[in-house]
Amino acid sequence: MTPTLYYVVCAVLSVTVLLGISMMSRVKTAVRGNIISAASVLAGIVVTLLYNRIASVGSIYVYMLVGVVIGSAFAVRVKMIQMPQLVALLNGVGGLASALVGILTLLGVGQWVSDFPVFSNVTAVLAIVVGVITLVGSLVAAGKLHKLLSQRPVIWKNHAVVLNFSLIVLTVSVVYSAFAGNVFGLPADVALILLISIAFSTLFGFAFSIRVGGADMPITISLLNSLSGVAGAIAGMAISDILLVSVGGIVGASGLFLTQIMCRSMNRSLMDILTGKTSVSGKKVVQPQPVMEEPKSETPDEQPGKPSAGEILRNARSVIIVPGYGMALAQAQHLVRQLADKLEANGAEVRYAIHPVAGRMPGHMNVLLAEADVPYEQLYEMDVINGDFKDTDAVIVIGANDVLNPAARDAVDTPIYGMPVLNVDEAPEVFICNFDLSPGYAGVENPLYTKRSGVHLMLGDAKESLSTMIAWLN
Repeated sequence: MTPTLYYVVCAVLSVTVLLGISMMSRVKTAVRGNIISAASVLAGIVVTLLYNRIASVGSIYVYMLVGVVIGSAFAVRVKMIQMPQLVALLNGVGGLASALVGILTLLGVGQWVSDFPVFSNVTAVLAIVVGVITLVGSLVAAGKLHKLLSQRPVIWKNHAVVLNFSLIVLTVSVVYSAFAGNVFGLPADVALILLISIAFSTLFGFAFSIRVGGADMPITISLLNSLSGVAGAIAGMAISDILLVSVGGIVGASGLFLTQIMCRSMNRSLMDILTGKTSVSGKKVVQPQPVMEEPKSETPDEQPGKPSAGEILRNARSVIIVPGYGMALAQAQHLVRQLADKLEANGAEVRYAIHPVAGRMPGHMNVLLAEADVPYEQLYEMDVINGDFKDTDAVIVIGANDVLNPAARDAVDTPIYGMPVLNVDEAPEVFICNFDLSPGYAGVENPLYTKRSGVHLMLGDAKESLSTMIAWLN
């Protein structure tokens, strides 16, 4: 394969990866977009093997087969509820791969010889630094999501000093790597550079991710996804692989755009999130409201003089369903679809309100509802549907809390303060199918449970609550 043909093929594959990512931003075409991007990456591997004349190395295919087996096992065994943790781990694996490329390049392992050793050494160390930070940060994120680590932000004494000192040391190691191998006649210890860069990258990755609160972990995962792409692009520079630079840059840019979109959706600064400022616990309220007696888990059937639960739902002509992480935990999406079918058969218009950060990662609720064959046309983003809550007849909440917590509007010094939320509290009738009255992931009490009438709590397992509601409509 000639260099010209190789560059043309790389350009085409980069465009198809971009096309696939673009298609993944729309629910209807997301599956096809994922397939196109995956096929493009596979084609990129084949092209790389052919162009570099290493397709005859048999051990490569053994390792690829091992990767296919591991990936297939994950695809079959990992539940949707565990997908955020898996995404975090995959980001970490991407960072590890880039770091390994940097390490081998710096050590001079392999037959490839750079025409620009200074540039190669510097980019190799940068790949190590960004890759290890991505790996460690992703492991911490996965640990927080899986509740192996505390979901609250962990802030050390002199935390900022540790981070700043680590950055200074890492910067020095990157600059010092320019002299590795006596490039300018000045000896530099490669082993020392590796040791310092790996050690302080590990410290920095752990320190910056451990102080992010669990409520902000979706944004952190998105940022780590971007870093994994950046690490890959830098590794591509170290070994002069234009396709790796291109695809890594695409992944890095798309992850950064997604991070920016999520920060805007949550009305937060990325710097505040990474420094743990959005995850402090506080309960100062600007406009305090009188607290009513905590309601019991009861249906309207038990309240004299009021319509029964069945009557409220049977008479509803407009219903908005709000899915949340609790629905994912209970694996209740299929019962949600059954309830929606019953409501529609009774003449109601059913729509689903999707908050940008509902669940543990972007698109979490969309994928769960797609598993239950919920029509794409019924899924509405927060900005589109938020003004309709006051005019709908009933809202049904399944396992959501933070994304509809009205405390976000006035409870300052809390993790969710200032975050745009679904205007569920404006609806006349709200059915909340949550396991209990405990605060959500952010740890902030929800006044919707106690401070207004028209809220019907159905506490317990979401599947049981949904089955009860379906029975009301029979």
